[in-house]
Amino acid sequence: MPSVSIVIPTYNSERTLAQCLESIARQDYPREKIEIIIADGGSKDKTLEIAKNFGVNKILHNPLRTGEAGKAVGVEVAKNEIILFQDSDNVLDGQDWLRRMVEPFEDTSIVGAEPLYYTYRKEDSLITRYCALLGMNDPLCLYLGNYDRYSYVTGKWTELLVKITDYGSYLLLELNEKNIPTIGANGFLVRREALRRVDYKPYLFDVDVVYQLIRIGQNRFAKVKIGIVHMFASNARTFMRKTYRRIRDYLFYEKRGMRNYPWRHLSRLRILKFTLYTLLLVPIVRDSIKGYKKVPDKAWLFHPLACWLTLFTYGIKFIIVLVLR
Repeated sequence: MPSVSIVIPTYNSERTLAQCLESIARQDYPREKIEIIIADGGSKDKTLEIAKNFGVNKILHNPLRTGEAGKAVGVEVAKNEIILFQDSDNVLDGQDWLRRMVEPFEDTSIVGAEPLYYTYRKEDSLITRYCALLGMNDPLCLYLGNYDRYSYVTGKWTELLVKITDYGSYLLLELNEKNIPTIGANGFLVRREALRRVDYKPYLFDVDVVYQLIRIGQNRFAKVKIGIVHMFASNARTFMRKTYRRIRDYLFYEKRGMRNYPWRHLSRLRILKFTLYTLLLVPIVRDSIKGYKKVPDKAWLFHPLACWLTLFTYGIKFIIVLVLR
């Protein structure tokens, strides 16, 4: 078994951190082969107290505070062969999660791996259940066809043209620069030595790192047939706040030339499709019904609202950017 450094960025994460760390403690993996690194952005709640109680190996200060900066801080001190990026709202699904996730690395040509699913749990909040079933946290990605977890709406984990070989316990992906699913977060594992060959400082943007790895010839990744819990949002207000932060941060860093992944090459026709579907309402309600037939859960009722909130939030932000220009 390879040694693993688990990097967890935190900032006022007391609501979810204990569950996150408990899931690591339950792993049937040699503890001496695991180091847990917390990169904290100045928490004012019980985050650091929880981390100390669980006996994490390193608690670092993250002066730039964001999760992307915290990942970069953690990578700098990580000493093990494999680095696992686990957000503080991620829970590893099952005691054998880590053992199954490192299995693909027996193939020395594979540079990274991530789970195929978001784990659906009935006890989670309605919006967290919705995101797990949809297979993403941003409904726009559903209509772009660019996502990276299994969706019960489409029955696929991505709609991009990706070369895939099924090895039973995992899918082997051979990626190219034009077709890169949004992999790299929420349970993503990567070889430390490969990661050190790309630019990840001062902000480690997950899909940008994958894009850079592919450009230097490290293009083989694994999608392991296992899930990870992502406790994304407990209410609509949090969902909207995170949606706004996503587009705000992207536009901010792209303007400064700090983003690599070619998001602007995405199909404008598909963006128009999402806009029309949301305004017409009937198509997105149809997709809710389609998902409900596969997994009956009232969480699907949130899909039309999620689309409207996303369209409104992204639209307002783009209008603000145009006005300021």
